[in-house]
Amino acid sequence: MIMALTVPAILLAVAAFGLYKKVDVFDAMVTGAKQGLKVIYGIVPALIALLAVISMLRASGALDMAAEALRPLCARIGIPPECVPLMLIRPFSGSGALAVGADIIVRYGADSLIGRTAAVMLGSTETTFYVLGLYCGAAGVSKSRYVLPAAFISDVTGVVVASWVVGRL
Repeated sequence: MIMALTVPAILLAVAAFGLYKKVDVFDAMVTGAKQGLKVIYGIVPALIALLAVISMLRASGALDMAAEALRPLCARIGIPPECVPLMLIRPFSGSGALAVGADIIVRYGADSLIGRTAAVMLGSTETTFYVLGLYCGAAGVSKSRYVLPAAFISDVTGVVVASWVVGRL
């Protein structure tokens, strides 16, 4: 009951505060909506390109080939080889990573080392290219010199630490 009333209560409180401060609440809402549409207009091209690239990588089999190539290295540093496809898809697609993670958990079990590692990887990493496209597109950043390397390092760190921590439990 309380949860159902939270959003309407917040909207009512904001409107009441705006009226108290003598602000045209409707005009402020319309102005905010216009600014939101401008942001969407700036973001959509990058998102469309990103989705197209992900689809091409999946359809071409490039992700599967990369996963096979990385399996021995990952096994050597303690990352379960079964989690390599998740590690590769996560920076590109959140929904794709969730599908791969769900498949891993169904196949190996939620309480297995592989299932726990996949779950922690999903929580420890980010959809890097989506976020970069979204934030850099919204902010109008065209030269993201250090953003991609820093994001890549954080993703690799998340994967390695997730595997290490889960392996120690």
